[in-house]
Amino acid sequence: MPRSRKRSSRGGPHGAVQPFSDEDASIETLSHCSSFSDAMSVADEGGETGEETAQEDLQYKLNVFIDSAVDKSAKTRQGALDGLKAAMATRILYEFISDRRMTITDSIERCLKKGKGQEQCAAASLACLLCIQLGSGVESEEVFKTLKPIFKNILLDGAANIQTRQACATSLGLCTLVVEDDILDVYATMESFESLFMRSYVKEDGSRPSLNPQTTLLHTNALLSWALLLTICTGSQVKAVTRKHLPKLPRLLENDDVNMRIAAGETIALLFELARDMDPAFEYDDWEPLCDKLNSLATDCNKHRAKTDKRKQRSVFRDVLKAVEERDFQTETIRFSTERMTIDSWVRKRTYDAFREFVGSGMNYHLQANEFIRGVFELGPPVLVDTATLKSMKISRFERHLYNAAAFKARTKARNKFRDKRVDVGEF
Repeated sequence: MPRSRKRSSRGGPHGAVQPFSDEDASIETLSHCSSFSDAMSVADEGGETGEETAQEDLQYKLNVFIDSAVDKSAKTRQGALDGLKAAMATRILYEFISDRRMTITDSIERCLKKGKGQEQCAAASLACLLCIQLGSGVESEEVFKTLKPIFKNILLDGAANIQTRQACATSLGLCTLVVEDDILDVYATMESFESLFMRSYVKEDGSRPSLNPQTTLLHTNALLSWALLLTICTGSQVKAVTRKHLPKLPRLLENDDVNMRIAAGETIALLFELARDMDPAFEYDDWEPLCDKLNSLATDCNKHRAKTDKRKQRSVFRDVLKAVEERDFQTETIRFSTERMTIDSWVRKRTYDAFREFVGSGMNYHLQANEFIRGVFELGPPVLVDTATLKSMKISRFERHLYNAAAFKARTKARNKFRDKRVDVGEF
């Protein structure tokens, strides 16, 4: 039976939400992107009444997604997870999500344990977005306490779906950065990542392991998450990691996979930056051979490689070579609203890239209004912007309302302790 839905066209009380069938999943659950934009356009048309209607519409749709995440239909669950992901990537939903965080967590846990393939990947990504919305604190710790062992079990299970393992490698890294306050637990998670990407290292006899592309991608994701957590390690841990891995990482630059070569190059640049921050006189024994290898990749003309791969590789390795050879970083400026942020180090770049991977095109909005992400990048509380400036930004009235509400809340609460338990650790 198709489900019935009664709802006032003026944003009045909504009828009870019934489970979706496969038949109308495509109509309701899978249409989340357009429905969010529809809700926003309502706000522009009706002033304060429009704002209330849009907010009610949005909350109704989010509740439908939450209910549908435990539906019997895999298609419906997938659509619900995607709908929640789209909402969390492009909106600040802390107040709404906070009260429902464990319900959402239970759904994620169920999808990770009983779902397959794409559904598990979507659940892993949603877990990360949930932590980004909740920020660093007790609420996200409750979420991560439930999901962390599941992530690790899947990650290290050679019989699990490889795409799911890849997704868990990425999500576990960022969730650990956001939530974990015990540096020993951070180290333990890093060791899990090491146990994977070290399998791509050249063997003792000098031969390279023979791995399929999907396994190489798993190792690449593990390496990037490991590098992300390296940005919050103590000085002593950075020294230990440098001694252990810097002699071996350059051989990954010979990997057949362009993404692994790039991940290895950026990780090498990050290690050099961290080592030199602690000791400006830091020296690497095989510095000249490494620079020769980096230069070769920065000017690669191998005709057997795809043109897009070569362009991407050359661009990255020009920057990596400058970092290793000249201690230079190619600064990038990110503009959002009336503000700007400078990416001026490999530490900041790795962190920015990790968050952007999950929020995508919503990154600028999160930089503008997400208190936690603003704290990570030391931007301070959200900036109050005058009405005329907000109107010129070509965003809906409802979005302007949300933005000012977030800014006002942040200003009055004066919260500036987002990385309070980890700041001292990262600055040794």
